Amino acid sequence: MSRPLAGPQSLLRTLNGRAILEALARSGPQTRAELMAATGLSRTAVTQVLRMLDAAGAVAAAGVDRDTRGPAAGRVGLHPRLGFAAAVHVDHRAAHVVLVDATGAVRAEQHAPFPMSDDRVGHIAGIIDGCRRALKGPVHLAVVGVPGIVTPEGGIRDDLGPDGGAFRTALSDALGCPVRVENDVNLAALAELTAGTGGELASFALLHLDDGLGAGIVIDGVLHRGFSGVAGEVAYLPQTPLPIGAPIVNDAVVGDLALGLGLDVDASLVAHLEAAAAGDESAQKLVAELGRRIVLVAGTVGLVLDPEAFILGGDAVHPMLVEAVARVADEYAAQLPLRFLVSSFGPEAPLVGAVGEAASALRVALFTSILTPPAKTR
Repeated sequence: MSRPLAGPQSLLRTLNGRAILEALARSGPQTRAELMAATGLSRTAVTQVLRMLDAAGAVAAAGVDRDTRGPAAGRVGLHPRLGFAAAVHVDHRAAHVVLVDATGAVRAEQHAPFPMSDDRVGHIAGIIDGCRRALKGPVHLAVVGVPGIVTPEGGIRDDLGPDGGAFRTALSDALGCPVRVENDVNLAALAELTAGTGGELASFALLHLDDGLGAGIVIDGVLHRGFSGVAGEVAYLPQTPLPIGAPIVNDAVVGDLALGLGLDVDASLVAHLEAAAAGDESAQKLVAELGRRIVLVAGTVGLVLDPEAFILGGDAVHPMLVEAVARVADEYAAQLPLRFLVSSFGPEAPLVGAVGEAASALRVALFTSILTPPAKTR
């Protein structure tokens, strides 16, 4: 008769400990019976692991379950002072900061425009520190979504040129913790993949419209960043009659189109969309042209990657632009069928993606630290 393989008790405790920590992070405070059901561990194993986690300061009592029959059972949850991760979305105007705990719950939030000094690092670090002081707990890591090309090493290439990772290094030094930098549209695509419209799709391209147009590409359920981080930079795809290298859609383009149509060149895209919804014919022509350009971008991407669908995100979720895209797509349907869906999170998708990635990274960091035995000293 074959015998089950035996392993070191420390390995079993680590595996069991991770299972319980993951269950508490996923579902919140639970009783021992609930943890047994969630993990498949015996009562003895659950009790032993909870004793170990309590000694490590990882869990704490979290009330009593009075809803089930029988004697009241105590609940245990992750210790509220384990610390937090910062999720940050940076655009050209402001920084939006959220602190999350290991369960993914938002514990603090602040949005503030950049100062005239343009000290992005100091501004972001100051917001995070203010949130941290209010919560009285450490920040273990930060995930920051930024516009522009982000290299695998965390460097940013934007309108000011490549920074060689200077932003990431400076922010990490200011915060005293690791910092991960991601392209903001890629984070938006991850939000759609894990918790939004893209969850049921094997592949999709998120077309996110903010200051410009960017794409987050998911192939076979995996975000595709490209070899050097350039994947998804669709704002400069050739499009007749635009010259090669000219932006297809951004704030300047909207201003140029508005000038040609006799509209306010300083008005935002959202203002033009609202004017179109109110019946302004010139604004409707502007929106129609933007819809045409977005569909042509989708057609170009579709001929290369053939995703299951395109998800409209950012300002493109406005009903007037969704309608304009659908109308143009119908015109091309016989030659190239394209399926368009609407983002679950709209303009907030990059921050939602940053929150999800930050919470996931925090769990990995905390649980590894908790379950790694201290090095033996001689």
